[in-house]
Amino acid sequence: MELTEGAGVDVAIEAVGIPATFDICQAIVAAGARIVNVGVHGKPVELHMEKLWDRNISLTTRLVDTVTTAMLLKVVRSGKLQSKKLVTHRFAIHDIMKAYDTFANAAKAGALKVVLTSDAPHG
Repeated sequence: MELTEGAGVDVAIEAVGIPATFDICQAIVAAGARIVNVGVHGKPVELHMEKLWDRNISLTTRLVDTVTTAMLLKVVRSGKLQSKKLVTHRFAIHDIMKAYDTFANAAKAGALKVVLTSDAPHG
């Protein structure tokens, strides 16, 4: 809230899928703001209506799908989204089960985005 001098943000994106990050989004939105929830939740979260009822916020949920992939790739190519900062774990394709376990336990593993790479040498 310091960055907005207490006003809050216009859009808060929850992309992790844990209760703590959903709570953060609710705490930092400005009046008339939007919370966009794209994280995949494995546990219930609390919607704090006692704090949001007078804020006129919108809550949008959606999984990333092929409809938005072209736009997402364009934003990454433009440099507006620094995707390398989102990748926390990399696995070779032969370690796919380890990658799935890491992503399934994202909070414990500290995983944000997990990337699979081919087993072929880069060159």
